[in-house]
Amino acid sequence: MNEQEEIIRWYEKEEFQELEKCLGVNFADKEILIQAFIHRSFLNENPNFPLNNNERLEFLGDAALELSITEYLYKNYQNPEGELTRWRAALVNTNILSQLAVKFNFGKYLLSSKGEMVTQKSNSILADTVEAFIGALYLDQGRDAVDKFVEKNLAGMLTSIIDKVDYIDPKSKLQELIQSQGQAAPRYQIIKAEGPDHDKSFQVGVVIQDKVIGTGIGRSKQEAEQAAAIQALNYFKKDR
Repeated sequence: MNEQEEIIRWYEKEEFQELEKCLGVNFADKEILIQAFIHRSFLNENPNFPLNNNERLEFLGDAALELSITEYLYKNYQNPEGELTRWRAALVNTNILSQLAVKFNFGKYLLSSKGEMVTQKSNSILADTVEAFIGALYLDQGRDAVDKFVEKNLAGMLTSIIDKVDYIDPKSKLQELIQSQGQAAPRYQIIKAEGPDHDKSFQVGVVIQDKVIGTGIGRSKQEAEQAAAIQALNYFKKDR
């Protein structure tokens, strides 16, 4: 048995049994569960590892999560579309998903480069891992399993989000403000991306009428976009 096969065996029999018990799930395909926790930086150091990174699962999980949350909100709330859209955005943002990752100690299971401390994963990496896990859950057990996971672990956070005065995220606030003025929705463009894959930093600009009115920096594009939106909102406040 080679080193890579040994890692898979160890994760299957020791680590991931604990995680499955904590989450209340049992994967038929253990390798798809493991793949959800493989960051691309791990494969940079282990190019012969037999499993791929989790980015394709993240792509799938992002879509499955949004659909599941959308249907839950539609069935359980009679609020207007705008409010439902804001609530959905608040439930699937980086901060909420990273909180869920911390709750289930996802950082412990994440395979990444030796240069990263498992206990110090960035919020964006943890949030991405949650989406990858949801993608793996969808492939292994279908839509119903995703819906149950979402309702049990995310939907319950909605009440506290609604109760907060500032539950509308900066990007949504900015879009509402701009559209109320009869202008086209803001555009976000990457100005600069630097650093290694496991510790990348993004600078993003928000463009309104072909003018950059705010910039932001973050560990993910989403974080940078939110920071840029905050600066743009401040720009409009000063202009009043």
